[in-house]
Amino acid sequence: MQYLSTRGEAAPRDFEGVLLAGLAEDGGLFLPESWPSLSAAEWRGLRGLPYAELAARLIHPFAGESLSFETLRRMTGEAYAGFGHPAIAPLVQLDARCFALELFHGPTLAFKDMAMQLLGRLFDHALAQRGERITIVGATSGDTGSAAIEACRDRSAIDLVMLHPEGRTSEVQRRQMTTVLSPNVANLAIQGSFDDCQDLVKAMFNDAPFRLEMRLAAVNSINWARVAAQIPYYAHAALALGAPDRPVAFSVPTGNFGNVLAAWAVRQMGLPVERLIIGANRNNILARFLASNDMSMRPVEPSLSPSMDIQVSSNFERLLFELLGRDGAATAAVMGRFRAEGRMPVPDAAWREATGLFHGFTLDDAGTLGEIRHLWQAAGYLADPHTAIGTAAARALAPEDRSIPVVVAATAHPAKFPDAVEAAIGLRPPLPPRLADLYEREERYSIATPDLGTVEALVRSHARRN
Repeated sequence: MQYLSTRGEAAPRDFEGVLLAGLAEDGGLFLPESWPSLSAAEWRGLRGLPYAELAARLIHPFAGESLSFETLRRMTGEAYAGFGHPAIAPLVQLDARCFALELFHGPTLAFKDMAMQLLGRLFDHALAQRGERITIVGATSGDTGSAAIEACRDRSAIDLVMLHPEGRTSEVQRRQMTTVLSPNVANLAIQGSFDDCQDLVKAMFNDAPFRLEMRLAAVNSINWARVAAQIPYYAHAALALGAPDRPVAFSVPTGNFGNVLAAWAVRQMGLPVERLIIGANRNNILARFLASNDMSMRPVEPSLSPSMDIQVSSNFERLLFELLGRDGAATAAVMGRFRAEGRMPVPDAAWREATGLFHGFTLDDAGTLGEIRHLWQAAGYLADPHTAIGTAAARALAPEDRSIPVVVAATAHPAKFPDAVEAAIGLRPPLPPRLADLYEREERYSIATPDLGTVEALVRSHARRN
């Protein structure tokens, strides 16, 4: 399996090369040169497999010759062994046709663990084979940071620097990052938004001398391995609900488009996905695009669902590349104008194709609290603010065919957002026992302006110290 850049200029790479590169040298994102496809009989043969086995079977076609199946199966077994639910990603029925796919039973209580716990092991394996060391830089709106830190802490061949927007995560999200005192981990609180953090990460990758000096690698979903590791849980849910002999729909609360892109990839691989619903908060660039072809940047506004406080959805570039017939030059031109003008000129034909499958939904903070309350009263289900947006979107935009189940990606444990949950239902969800002392742990992080030179200096000093 070889991978191509969405902007058409970077040399193709294999899976290991894409894993270690993260962002392509031309500024694009990597995608497989062709999509693995399974027949209906092959999909049926995967029903009932333990989650770790299913993950290995579905990820291996993307790894190709870079990784043996036995090695990958060992890694997936290790990655999910410590999860807090034996099903790893259990389905919980909320009403007659809506199901919550709980993705928060990993060590940091968020869906990012589903990919990160595997990604850390993939990095270790590749670096040991090559005898190399890397510096990972990442941006987080809340959950990616703690999941990446948990997956990469104390690994001998990795230094990790995570950027988060100062004051724009929940306290639990921040403390899950900043209380990890491992010597290979550094946290930077950037005085700005998540988009500022993401721009800094991309700028570091586009600074060729710095990228080479630091041997930069990525854990954000700009790294294709992250998306590949998210594909199995959508397949797992669809198979449990009758696919490939029954279509399904997915409702995904998303800001950066990576999580819903993994659901789209399952459809590319042959499962009957009828509809992909995108739930958004007030930072609703994706919903605006789907409603009226308005992909325009606006200032990021803080909300009760901070992991979605994003106005530049990096992974949309991968879908755009497909919508433009895999034309790298055309994709590069559209992305260039987006950065220059703050508005993405998506051709009408491509937009109409997108709206045939994707549907957008926006919910404000008041509506989010109301949905948390509704789920608690109607189903006895306690949801975090992001999941609540997903369930509201599912009810509003479910397919008309009522025989089609709708799976909502339940992306975070409600205890990560106790203030919002308490405001909605009057109860404050406790942290699980393994995190019960989180508020007493020592924090360690630095505060920085969103200046590339300043941030590069901090990254350099951390990596050189190690």
